[in-house]
Amino acid sequence: MTYFARKGLFYLVALWAAVTVNFFIPRLMPGTPVDSLMAKLAQRGGTVGPETRRAFELLLGGTSDEPLLAQYWSYLGNMVRGEFGVSVSSYPTPVSEVIAGSLPWTVVLVGVATLLSFLLGVTLGMVVGWRRGTWLDNLVPATTVLAAVPYFWLALILVAVFSGSLGWFPLNGGYDVVLDPGWSPEFIGSAVYHGILPALTIMVSSVGGWLLGMRNMMVSAGSEDYVLTAQAKGLRGGRVMLRYAARNAVLPSVAGFAISLGFVVSGSIITEQVFSYPGIGSKLLQAVQNNDYALMQGIFLIITVAVLGANLVVDLLYGLIDPRTRAKS
Repeated sequence: MTYFARKGLFYLVALWAAVTVNFFIPRLMPGTPVDSLMAKLAQRGGTVGPETRRAFELLLGGTSDEPLLAQYWSYLGNMVRGEFGVSVSSYPTPVSEVIAGSLPWTVVLVGVATLLSFLLGVTLGMVVGWRRGTWLDNLVPATTVLAAVPYFWLALILVAVFSGSLGWFPLNGGYDVVLDPGWSPEFIGSAVYHGILPALTIMVSSVGGWLLGMRNMMVSAGSEDYVLTAQAKGLRGGRVMLRYAARNAVLPSVAGFAISLGFVVSGSIITEQVFSYPGIGSKLLQAVQNNDYALMQGIFLIITVAVLGANLVVDLLYGLIDPRTRAKS
């Protein structure tokens, strides 16, 4: 069996295992989605009886007396057809519509912030590593301290300073509520304006890791024979740094970036909660609080596919770039 076939089979098994865990873990939690719906109905003064419970059970795709294994097979069949059920926390909206409405917010916010932090961290790490021993090395402890600050605390500080005290950015939300969502310049401008501070939080907390990793790889690459040979030939320092040292030193960072892209889908739950951002992280927390099995499973499935897909791409690329990887496997 070839290297690529083995990798494909491994990730198929990993996907099945993740989907299975995704099904069983929510059902180990106390309470059921039907209980949540019944409680909401009772709070609104609705009639709660056996007929109502039975109707909710049928609506959500299963009954309380249905064997767990039968629920599992039904879940797999519905998943293949793209049917994830009805969301309890956003009743009666289907799970697919809830995810479709919140996922783009997270992908754009976290994706852009991750890309910018990667580019900034790698660029700074390249320069700092190439000019090691100078005052630029002071950037390493400064950014590392910021990366070590608790995530929610950093978000709260930015909100207090830039939104509360200075008033430069809005306190919460993803756009101005007086605008209708769409592709109008007003709405897009409002969405960008509301996303600057959450994106800044993600960038500040993650740029230190990229900088430190790239800096260490540049220090190591700077002592390699091919770099010393290029310097002995009298090539310009900038060319040696970019074409020889950085070109090889950046490979581990690129692999880490490809894997981090898989986690973009999961978003940043804490950031979205602090800024009341309408992303997938907020929907996931809402689903957990309401025992919304269908929504939890749908979000977890999207996250799982994204992470496994990113890891698969990295493994396949490494197999193409470095033949030693295939030989050792």
